[in-house]
Amino acid sequence: MKFGTVPTREAGGLIAAHTVRAHDVTLRKGLVIPAEDAARLAAGGLSELVAVTLEPGDVGEDAAAERLAAHLAGPHLTREPPFTGRCNLHAATAGLLRIDRAAIDAVNGIDEAITVATLPAHKPVVAGEMVATIKIIPYAVSGEALGRACRAAPVGALDVAPYCLRRVGVVSTLLPGLKPATIDKTLANLRRRLAPTGAELVSDARVPHRAESLAGAIGAAIREDRAELVVVFGASAIADRRDVIPTAIEAAGGRVEHLGMPVDPGNLLLVGGVGDVPVIGAPGCARSPKENGFDWVLHRLLAGLAVTRADIVALGVGGLLMEIVSRPQPRSGGDPAQDTEGEYDA
Repeated sequence: MKFGTVPTREAGGLIAAHTVRAHDVTLRKGLVIPAEDAARLAAGGLSELVAVTLEPGDVGEDAAAERLAAHLAGPHLTREPPFTGRCNLHAATAGLLRIDRAAIDAVNGIDEAITVATLPAHKPVVAGEMVATIKIIPYAVSGEALGRACRAAPVGALDVAPYCLRRVGVVSTLLPGLKPATIDKTLANLRRRLAPTGAELVSDARVPHRAESLAGAIGAAIREDRAELVVVFGASAIADRRDVIPTAIEAAGGRVEHLGMPVDPGNLLLVGGVGDVPVIGAPGCARSPKENGFDWVLHRLLAGLAVTRADIVALGVGGLLMEIVSRPQPRSGGDPAQDTEGEYDA
């Protein structure tokens, strides 16, 4: 692509680099200059124009953006018609945004003319939400560079994992001092969290904070209520793998995959499962409506994505979330109060 001044009388068929208004003629930036308009401008005394000349093998900005967008978009994304070298991708369904980070980095490293910007990986999105934009910076890019950009990423490097789990069972454990209103508020917040995903609560069991009682309730939620995901809200935060909640999961025939996560609030979260049904031991901060590590794990599981130890330990960078100011034991220290309801435990 050549960019520079050309004699106005020779500008017909080239691309206007800037908008020009003169002698009752308007040339629009980025559009082909009609030969008759170039002749009228020259006749009016305008001797030069800044224009773009495409060279053999060049691909115009709109065509290039659309081609790359079509290559990157997975089956659960839609793309808008390109304009001014830009092609936007939108979620076709609610779910979790999946990104091949290495592939997108590779595409952005091919040529400064080619850019891809996305929302953060694993962000919950709704149908119609814009999740990425592909922008070609100049008016055209070489076909060779565009080809390398497409080869740098697999087809469908961007996609949405649709929410697929619809039935959520909840078990709350009880200790003296834990008010029923606290549990009711916890479940109301969970329903709000689930609303964008299409999932619903299918059970609400409340049992003593003992491993044998909890194990029975977990099993019942799966067998009798057909829960596809079980969330346990403990009256006391999980302090060890031998504590009540992990012991109960194992007693129910399940397993503990990982205890703890480098996300704050959300440190005291447990991920496990019984058979193919995931079980979350929720941290106390999950009782709050504020975003915390529980949200991140919950949405991944609802989208049918595995949550492994490697996934959890990778959450540390960016895992320092907004402080819940009212919790009795803030990060900054001070006088830690006893929190018998666990409402703001990490």
